[in-house]
Amino acid sequence: MSNVAAIGDGQQMSGSDWLAPDCQGLNFFEIDRGLQGLLKLYLADDLREHMTPHYQRLGEIAGGRLDELSRLADRHDPILHTRDHYGNDQDWIEFHPAYREMEQIGYHDFGIHCMSRKPGVLGWPDKVPSIAKYVFQYLFVQSEFGLMCPISATDTSAMLIERYGDEATKQKLLAGMLSQDKDKILKGAQFMTEKAGGSDVGNLELEARNEDGVWRLYGEKWFCSCADGDVAILLARPEGAPGGSRGLGLFALPRHLEDGSRNPYRIVRLKDKLGTRSMASGEIIFEGAVAYPLGEVGAGPNKGLKQMMDQVNMSRLSHGVRAAAMMRRCLNESLVVAQNRIAFGERIIEKPLLRRQLMKLMVPTEQVLSVVMYVARNLTDAEAGDARAERLTRILTPLLKFRSCRDNITVANGAMEVRGGNGFIEDWINPKLVRDALTGVLWEGTSNINALDVTTRAVAKIGAHEDLGTALCEDVNDTSAIPGQFRGELTNTVERAVAFADEVAKSGNEPMARQASDALYHATSAALLATEGARLGEMGEDASRLILSRMVVDHRLRPHDPLAIGDDDAASVAALLSDEPVDLATAQALTTA
Repeated sequence: MSNVAAIGDGQQMSGSDWLAPDCQGLNFFEIDRGLQGLLKLYLADDLREHMTPHYQRLGEIAGGRLDELSRLADRHDPILHTRDHYGNDQDWIEFHPAYREMEQIGYHDFGIHCMSRKPGVLGWPDKVPSIAKYVFQYLFVQSEFGLMCPISATDTSAMLIERYGDEATKQKLLAGMLSQDKDKILKGAQFMTEKAGGSDVGNLELEARNEDGVWRLYGEKWFCSCADGDVAILLARPEGAPGGSRGLGLFALPRHLEDGSRNPYRIVRLKDKLGTRSMASGEIIFEGAVAYPLGEVGAGPNKGLKQMMDQVNMSRLSHGVRAAAMMRRCLNESLVVAQNRIAFGERIIEKPLLRRQLMKLMVPTEQVLSVVMYVARNLTDAEAGDARAERLTRILTPLLKFRSCRDNITVANGAMEVRGGNGFIEDWINPKLVRDALTGVLWEGTSNINALDVTTRAVAKIGAHEDLGTALCEDVNDTSAIPGQFRGELTNTVERAVAFADEVAKSGNEPMARQASDALYHATSAALLATEGARLGEMGEDASRLILSRMVVDHRLRPHDPLAIGDDDAASVAALLSDEPVDLATAQALTTA
């Protein structure tokens, strides 16, 4: 007897019909109701209207061709060739054609690397505001994580050269770094980590020597992201400079010299990485390579590390965006499975326990999207000269990096489990999502480093937590559509999280840094979700974020008894899993139930 079943409308299923599909072929912008709603709150009308067709186009590409290319590139690792066919030491990296086609999309078609650095990209008359740029990153990374590293590195490296390079260096490098022409573009890279340390940069040993007015580098770098980059940013210690981080200078390293010859450094090995396999990371030996100083460098104390942190902070924000993107892909994959997989006579989305599991994927996915949009808006305002927005960006960036990259791992693992055994098979997208998710907690500082950045610097030295608390409470109290009792609970929660972070910072209680950062992140996201949901509801849009705020408060910020049965969230879960938008009255009722 064959394994055949009739489900609901009489559809006959057998064999492969039982396997749930994936998201390939969907438009990743059009299916993202959360993003579409937030664009109406965070982007100016003219900017949103101009960019929406481009978001739709990238959403279609991300769900189609880019997804196909990403899977191909993930299966075909870059290959290092150390010599040319004449036996000369001319190393080069061979990439699969799929990777080169993805570069065409990211660099040349959309100009993600340069849209915030020069006017005119995608027809926008000025530089594209950062908040709009990060939406492109968010859509792109739902299919391809690895290539976003060199795209982002090109963007942020150009920023450092703009800020700290002399005119000669800018003339040499910037035009190429901001180009969308594949024959002229100079792609960025970041060569930071050495055997002596990654986060502990004070131990770096790469030496810079001023030889006849030219700075040359001698030594090694242990982990070089985008090893084939045309312009790499790195830290080195000028000869005679003091030890520790004060002695480090910041340099830009071209792959080729002005006469077209190869700069004397060698890629000696590519890293065999767990994730981001499409992008080449390597080990490099410098044998007198020419480098251009960014800012004043010399035998005395240098400001290189402080300057470099400009790029690190921007990279951390980008990592938060990437985590948000991958979580969205994981959630969408899980919803597609749940809506199509038949087990025990019905679609598994009807199973109460599975519905609960979907909430564990949905809540952090929507949390991080809210925080991403809020940080990006503050960055945009800070770049326009808003001092408070600059302080908010300073604390929100490590908060976002700290929590989002950890949540990404949990969500990726959860999505694999929703798909079941097929989620463990490389034919499907889930293994790649799990492997890439693990990268986020390592690049640009581990969770500990980012939590300590929050408490020992952003809180203790700048007092940015006070600005954050004030801004969030103002927004909550100004949003009358948030039910009054819940509004009071939110403001009290934000104030308690700010006070807790203040106490941890002032007491130097390092073991509590992660808990304090968790509290600030969850309180921030709860306040944002509530104000967003209420304001969208007032506009006649989907108000479901108000319900999500309630869930964050209940499940992330309240004590709970593990041996007691909690409240039944069935009505809230049903509203959040519905294909229909949630109206404001329903969201308000469920928030106060």
